[in-house]
Formats: sequence, structure tokens, C-alpha cells
Amino acid sequence: MRPFDYHRATSVADAVTAVADRPDAVFLAGGTNLVDHMKLGVVAPGLVVDVGHLPLTDIEQLPDGGLRIGADVRNSDLAAHPVVRSRYPVLARALLSAASGQLRNLATTAGNLLQRTRCVYFQDITTPCNKRTPGEGCSAIGGYVRYHAILGASEHCVAVHPSDMAVAMAALDAVVVFVDGDGEHRVPVTEFHRLPDDRPEQDTVLPPGALITAVEIPAPPAGARSTYRKVRDRASFAFALTSVAAELVVDDGTDGTDGTVTSARVALGGVAHKPWRARRVEKRLVGSPVSSDSFRAAAEAELVEAKPLAGNEFKVELTRRTIVATLTALAEGRQL
Repeated sequence: MRPFDYHRATSVADAVTAVADRPDAVFLAGGTNLVDHMKLGVVAPGLVVDVGHLPLTDIEQLPDGGLRIGADVRNSDLAAHPVVRSRYPVLARALLSAASGQLRNLATTAGNLLQRTRCVYFQDITTPCNKRTPGEGCSAIGGYVRYHAILGASEHCVAVHPSDMAVAMAALDAVVVFVDGDGEHRVPVTEFHRLPDDRPEQDTVLPPGALITAVEIPAPPAGARSTYRKVRDRASFAFALTSVAAELVVDDGTDGTDGTVTSARVALGGVAHKPWRARRVEKRLVGSPVSSDSFRAAAEAELVEAKPLAGNEFKVELTRRTIVATLTALAEGRQL
């Protein structure tokens, strides 16, 4: 690990000021991702600003029924919060499916959103990687791609975003709150992360030197059911091959049918460079009857433009089946 300067921030304003005019500066909270990358040589900051002790650890209910989550709330605390467990089970389940208990005790809300890809080539500094060093090329194309993208990739990068929590946040229409030299700003989670295009080194739209202070989640619709399903190579401490965060509202049938979907919010993980909001699934579901045929048609509509690589073609069918299984469980009132 290379030498670096260290500054322990005393306030949000102090943190933002400390990194001003320092393009080599990074923020440190839990450090579960950053420290690994510093050890591997993936990043070599000149200044580390510690924000892990700032008063950003509250979980507050908002007047409109939503929830405000401080940037430094630990993943384990968020998953265990009674409001999250009762009103946002999709978020609790996503958090509990990630990493290990020890890591969840350290990892923070903001840090989880800002996780960098676990692409093996990104983490191996001996291989070319456009995300690590723009213009070097993408070693994954033509290489090992079992975990890589089937949606939204580009010729410059086929890596996927690793966060489970961010997928749930995308399905819940969460909003990221951040502060920079111009004050406080808000951006929806669905717009916060970027697709790679020709600049895969930019994971998010967060301006340089900006500090995330909170995430806000709106109140769920009346009668909403939500859950998260993650498919992976082993039962724990593994990243998603594919995952589905879904929330449904079903109008129970009164004419002998199983009802009609009146509201749907769905996001996919493990399939794209960002948490993938499945808008086509949602559009096909709303107003459709609750049935396996409707769910299958919605999944197929979302995946019609999937472009798997040689080596991860299986992810298309796996994702289709995972969408259908998740929606079926919610419609039946089951948790997966």
C-alpha cells in the first residue's frame, strides 16, 4: 500500500472542504471496498478523508411516511430496523443477502451505493481494464464472463455493479442526497449509477468532491408486497449471477380470477453496469392479470434486448425464471 495523507473530518462541511482541489482524495467510512482496492493497487489516493465518525447514522421517518437513512448507517443496523423490516422487506432481504455478518457490521449505506465492480480483471492490475485505466481495453471481452453483463454493456466495459442494496433502492424509487461546494442536491438512485458507454471509469453521476449524506425512500403504496431474490453460485458471501427486487400491489379478484396487478416496481441486479430498473416488466404488469403467463411475458419483454457474451448466455434464461419466480411468490403472498 502506498503512503497517503489522512484527515479525520469533523463535519460534512469540513469533509467537503478537505477534498476541494484534491482530485487524488477519497472518502473513507466503513472501508470494506476501498481498503481492499488500496491493498490491491487498484486505487492509490493521496488523501483519505475519514467520514465514518460524522453524525450521519440516524434512520428517521419523514412526514410524508417515507424514510431518511443516514449515509453512515451500517448495513446490519439498516436491515434490522423495525420500519425497514415491516414496510420495506425488499431492502432488508437485499441487505441480509450481501457479504457476511462481519462486513455488514462495517459497511455503510453510502459506501454500498458506491461499491466498485468485482470484475476479476478490474481487480487484477496486471490486466488491461478501461474502468481502471481508460483506453487500455477490456480484458473481460473474450475472457471469463460468467458474472458479467447481459444488459446495457458497451464495447468498452461489460462489468456489473455488485451491490444488492442498490438494487432494492432502485426498485423503491430511493433518492440519494449529497453535498458539494454548491450546497445540497438530490438525484434518484435510478439515475445515480451510469451505464458504461465510452466512459466506464465513471460509475456514478456524483460530482468530484461530493459527499453522500443520506438516502430517502418514499412511503410504499398501500397494500404493497415486496421481496428480494438473489441467485448465486453458493449460499452465502457470493455476488449475484442475477437478482430481482420487486414490489407489487395486487387487486384481489372478485370474479373468480387471481386478481390484477395495479402497481409494480422491479429492478434487476447482476446483469448490468448499474442496478437495472425493469421498466418494461413494470409496464407489462400493470393492468395485467396475476398469472404465470403474464409474468413470463413481462420478463421476456425486458430481456428482448439482452446481449449475452460467449460464456454467460445462461444468464438470460436464469434471469427470466428468477423474475417469474419472484413475482409469483409476491402474488401468492409468499416470501422467498
